[in-house]
Amino acid sequence: MLLGGFCGQTADLWRILGYVVVVIKIVIPLILIILGMVDLGKAVVSSDEKAINKSVSTLIKRFVAAVVVFFVPTIVSAIFNALHLISDVDDYNTCVQCVTNVGSCPDQQPLSAN
Repeated sequence: MLLGGFCGQTADLWRILGYVVVVIKIVIPLILIILGMVDLGKAVVSSDEKAINKSVSTLIKRFVAAVVVFFVPTIVSAIFNALHLISDVDDYNTCVQCVTNVGSCPDQQPLSAN
């Protein structure tokens, strides 16, 4: 089997990708929400009703975008689990486990002699 251990053999790569996903899931939503709050604060200080309404609208859009960014990896994982596209389920689960839960990723497995 050509791909029969691919995820186990490349666990270090998947672990790095998992760390990147964790950073993206935390940093981007925080940045979006902080920028929205700063824009809203500027509008409130300026006391312009039109600017306040625009800032509230922008804050809501950024909040929704932050929630979407946070849940995209979970949604993608759920779709792939529902489709069962990979025949070697254990190996596929290793890839998913390394990307979604970095701490539980197994160490890299050596190539088998088969």
